[in-house]
Amino acid sequence: MKAITQNWLNYAKADLRNCEHIIKDELLTNIVAFHSQQTVEKCFKAIIEESGIRLKRIHNLVKLYEIIEKHINFTVVEYQLVILDRVYTSSRYPGDTGLLPDGKPDIQEAKEMYEFAKQIYDNTIKMFKDTE
Repeated sequence: MKAITQNWLNYAKADLRNCEHIIKDELLTNIVAFHSQQTVEKCFKAIIEESGIRLKRIHNLVKLYEIIEKHINFTVVEYQLVILDRVYTSSRYPGDTGLLPDGKPDIQEAKEMYEFAKQIYDNTIKMFKDTE
């Protein structure tokens, strides 16, 4: 595995770990949502790097998925990417940090985002191990 790929995965793991520490705190559900988005983005960028694709400076998960789709051996629920994209976009503006169109995610929504991000991370790690 390339060093840059491992760096992306290390950062993705740090985002997941952050989620794990705050997942039960109702006040921090928007932060869980944001770090879940970051986990998926970094996993996708790790795949891009490892595949030798020129990395574009984009953060949109749907667009990143379009780039990697042919290079992965696992399924991604695209609707979840759309939800996480909304979180990331809204978190870039003061007053809307990590909000969904209907407002701040509740605990259940935050857990679902985390679980999706963890699934992407775990599948990415497994895919790399299977190719060693």
